[in-house]
Formats: sequence, structure tokens, C-alpha cells
Amino acid sequence: MKSSEIRRKFLDFLVSRGHKVIEPAPLVLSDDPTTLFTGSGMQPLLPYLLGQEHPAGVRLTDVQPCIRVQDIEDVGDNRHTTCFEMMGNWSLGDYFKEEQINNFLDFLVKEVGLDVRKIFVTCFIGDTSVGISRDTEAAEIWVKAFARYGVEAGIAEIGSASDGDKRGIKDGERIFFYDDKENWWSRGGGIATTPVGDPCGPDSEVFYDFGEEAILPEYRSQGVLSHPAGENGQFVEIGNQVFMQYKRTDDGFEELAKKNIDFGGGLSRIAMASLGVPDVFQTDLYYPIIEKLEELSGKKYESNAAEMRIIADHLTSAVFLASGGLTPSNKEQGYVLRRFLRRAILRALRLGIEGNFISEIVPIVASIYGDFYLSIGDAVVFFTTALEKEEKAFRQTIRQGLREFNKLAENEPEITGEMIFRLQDTYGFPMELTIEEAFHWSKPVSDGWRAEFDRCMKEQRELSRTATKGRFKGGLESQSDMNVRYHTTAHLLMAALRKVLGAGVLQKGCNIDAERIRLDFSCEEKMTAEQIAEVVSLVNSAILADLPVSYDEVDTDFALGEMGAMGAFRERYGEKVKVYTVGTDGGKIAKGWDSAVISREVCGGPHVSQTGKIAGAEGLKFEIVKETSSSAGVRRIKAVLR
Repeated sequence: MKSSEIRRKFLDFLVSRGHKVIEPAPLVLSDDPTTLFTGSGMQPLLPYLLGQEHPAGVRLTDVQPCIRVQDIEDVGDNRHTTCFEMMGNWSLGDYFKEEQINNFLDFLVKEVGLDVRKIFVTCFIGDTSVGISRDTEAAEIWVKAFARYGVEAGIAEIGSASDGDKRGIKDGERIFFYDDKENWWSRGGGIATTPVGDPCGPDSEVFYDFGEEAILPEYRSQGVLSHPAGENGQFVEIGNQVFMQYKRTDDGFEELAKKNIDFGGGLSRIAMASLGVPDVFQTDLYYPIIEKLEELSGKKYESNAAEMRIIADHLTSAVFLASGGLTPSNKEQGYVLRRFLRRAILRALRLGIEGNFISEIVPIVASIYGDFYLSIGDAVVFFTTALEKEEKAFRQTIRQGLREFNKLAENEPEITGEMIFRLQDTYGFPMELTIEEAFHWSKPVSDGWRAEFDRCMKEQRELSRTATKGRFKGGLESQSDMNVRYHTTAHLLMAALRKVLGAGVLQKGCNIDAERIRLDFSCEEKMTAEQIAEVVSLVNSAILADLPVSYDEVDTDFALGEMGAMGAFRERYGEKVKVYTVGTDGGKIAKGWDSAVISREVCGGPHVSQTGKIAGAEGLKFEIVKETSSSAGVRRIKAVLR
């Protein structure tokens, strides 16, 4: 079954059972200090699982793209990826274990077509020291659920995963009890680390059995026995159901009056199970990329699996990040994007792909995801150009850096921290690539190399430290009449840019004073004179139409999700935001525009009440006086009213 079909069937299945489809959260985060990206389906829903009411109701479902950079070193095997889609459903105080368990089993068997005899599950074994008994309720529900399909499900009490490695499984066993390291959910991890005051509870994981032939060679040679929570490759987790039924107190744990369900299932892993092939990269989410890499390199996947898997995963992650408006840089999320690209390019070189290849792969990724994630389809032209520029620049960096590294590897007994720093500082060859090459050459990562590298970095920072005077800062300086006029004009300008240049254009910064607007936006190419003229015409027609400007104060997630508001500075937002709308549904359509609603943005204000007030008694008109480059992939407009 195609992955796109599984994704659609999942949402339709949940809708038929009373769930509301909600928009996925943005992948690129700027308002969560704990992580750079959305890394799980649960992450955006956590406030509602903790008690906040969701505007869409108590039964929710979505498909959430996720990035887990912490898994980057594991990519290369048959199941780990940094980018994946988590199919999720939630019950916020509504149904509980019985409906959830039966629903998911029905989805896997009836909708996806999995063989029920290859499905195995786990439950929480309990912890009597804190008064929590084993989850026999979930196990008994599973027994009945399997019985509906004519399968007798035996129950086994395992304990820890290491116990399972020694014990294995016995004939007829299908439901397995494990400890809190495997089958307990809390924000702190296990039972002992559950934060006081937090909801928590047991979970029930669902696994697919790929058979003994899927056991990885290293585990086979060690004699590690197969069981669902094991790591030998035979069983792969395809879904996890969290039963949030307890609250941690100062005295222990107590039952919650309002219990929640949180389910997450990896689309790629369920697709892998539907094929019966224990390799996520042979699903249609990745294999078209693999086939292109075989064509470009002249090499076969079977003999070069690790390199091709890394490229396929990293470029998929890069496309998702770039479609969210991210550009390669040396800071935070932009650095992660740059790292994905550089690691992929290095692997391509090892495969013998000498020419630029990103432009060959990106359209394939876009074709896989663009129909469902419209931002990928809409913005593909913009971010492809940005990724191509990064590739061209880094290929030159790699060539120079590898030449210098090879000299060191041939002539030096070990690689020191100072050498690693010099390669990065002089040739732009990143530290992690030097370390990888050292492993590749079997060259020793010297004693204390990291401390030496950090010392060199510190010395460089001290030498290059400069004042931040003149550094770009966004926002309003004051709330004078002209500031307010310019503020609303900036919203019109951004809307016009997106109409003329495409929906992939995102705001990167805005500075407004009483004299002008300075707006930075994502765009790879210099605007043509015709494009500038069209933007000016659109803004002035919106001003002339004297459209209403109104605002609503709503939940941030609702604003950026279902409401469809643009929001460039999530790091500044609280739980609620103001959303300013220019125009009204069913109202006057300004000349050149497609809709009565021209702009809807998260903004603190203030704004004029009607766009006609921008022109004022003076009859001012909007003009773009300068359009120039701000940084890689970012253009800057200076505009005035006069």
C-alpha cells in the first residue's frame, strides 16, 4: 500500500470515529527553549493533555512531520531516520483504553491489511513500590481484540529489555509485560523521574514481526534472543498508545478523574510493515530517491545502503526545513539544515557523485510529499535555489578541506584539536566532518582534542569580538501616527510579495520607524522591475479600497493552525496572540487581489482601523525605493509613503 494511501486512510478512519483533523504544528520552532524542532506528534498537543481545552474538541487527529536531530548518528541502518511523519490521535477526557486499542488494531488489519498474526504488543508490568499495579486492563482488552480476529493471545511477563534478550518468546505469546523503562510515559521518563504534579501513565506499544530472517547479523552472532522490546531487528515498533491515567503527587500517584489518550504511529514504519520488508528506505517515501542515487552513482543500493540511506534521509529533512522558510546558516536551526546538506554531500562524494546533485533529488522529495504538504509544493522553486547554492559552495569547501585533511592524515601520527580547528577556521571544513574522516582513515579522534579545540575557538571569539551597535532589530520604535500607518502598510507589503513571488515567501525581519519600512523576506533572486511595480500597485489598490482592519485575540496554536495566520516571530508569542486581518470575508475586493481578505497576521499592533487612513488627508502613496540583498536567500525592501 502506498504511504499516501495509508496517511489518508488513517485520517479518514479517525474522522469516521468522531475525530476532528487538526493542522500539524510548524516544524521549525522558535518559541520552545527545549528543542529547535517539533520532534513528536505529542509535543504540540502537550498543553491540552495537561488540561487546557482544545478549540477543536476532545477527539483529535493529525499527521505531524517531525525532526529528531538526536538520531542523526543512527541514520544508516534499516529503520532510523531524522525526518518522519507521526500519525496521531488523542482523546482529551473522552474515550480510553478499550476504544483506542480496538480502533488501532482494526486500522492495522482492516485498513492497512496487515497480517494480525504478525502483530505483537506490550503493556506495563506495574511497580508495587509506588502502588501502581500492572496494566491487566489493557492486556485483557488486547486478548479480546485479538480474539475477534481468531487469534489466541498468550501473555508473558518479561520485566526489563535485557531480561527479554535472555528469555526470548515462547509459542503462543503475543502480549508482553515490561517495566517502566519500556512501558511508562511521563515528561521525566520513568516512574522515579516523573515530575510532581504531572499527568503520567502506562503505555501499550505495538510491534510488527518481520521474521527471524530480519535479525541483524551482529545480534545473531551474540546469541541475543528475539522479543518485542529487543533491538535485534526482528520486531519493529509501529505505534504507541499512552494511557494518561495518573498524576504524580508528593505522596506518590493518584488516579486522574479526567483520563487522556495519546497515540502516535510512524507512517514510514507502518508502510514498511505493509510491504513486509524490514527496511524503511524501501518504502515509497525513500526508494524513489534511492533509485535516483543508483542512477547518478552507477552503484547498487545493496552494496552502498548506509551512504544512500543517509543521503535520502538528510535531503528529506532538508526539504521539510527549507519549505518552512529556513535557510542554511551558522546558527541554531539554520546550522542543522546546513549540517544535513553537508553530510549528504559528503556521502554523495563517497559514492562517486562528483557533480551537483541536489537539484536532481529535491524534485523527487517534493513529488513524494508535495500533494499533502502544500508548503513543499508551493515553495519548491525558492528553496531548491537556496539548497543548490549551499551545495556549490560546500563542494568547493570539501575539496579544499579534504586535500588538507589528507595531508595531515598522511604525515601526522594523530589528529589534534588544533588541527581540527585550523581546518574549520581556515578552510571552513566542519569539525564533525574532520572527526568522521578521522574514523574513515582509522586515525586516532588526540587525548584532550576537544579541550584544545574549544580553547582555540575561545581565543578566536575574543579576537573577533565586536560591538553590536547598528545590528538589525525588528519592531516599532514608537506608536506615532506615521508609525501606525507604516505598520499596517508592512502587512500589505508582505501579502503583496507572497501574491507576486509565491506563497513560499516568508518574512525574515521588519524594522519600522516614522520615515520608512525596512522589510526582509525569503527570496533567492533579485526582483524584476515588473515584479516591483506589481507589488506597489497591489499595496496602493488595497489602500485605495479603504478596507477594514480588525483583530481577534485567540490561542496561538489556533491562530497559526486553523485560522491560517502568518506568524514570523513565534519566539515572542505567549499562549494567546492578536491576529490582525485586513479585509473581511464577503467584503470589497481590491483591484488586483483575489480575495476580500488580503492579510491575516499575528501581530501586537497597533494598526489603522481602515486602510484608507494610510493615505490620510495628505493622499500619500506607497513606493518601493530600494530592493537589495540582505543575506544568502534573503532580500530587503526599503519602502516609503509619500
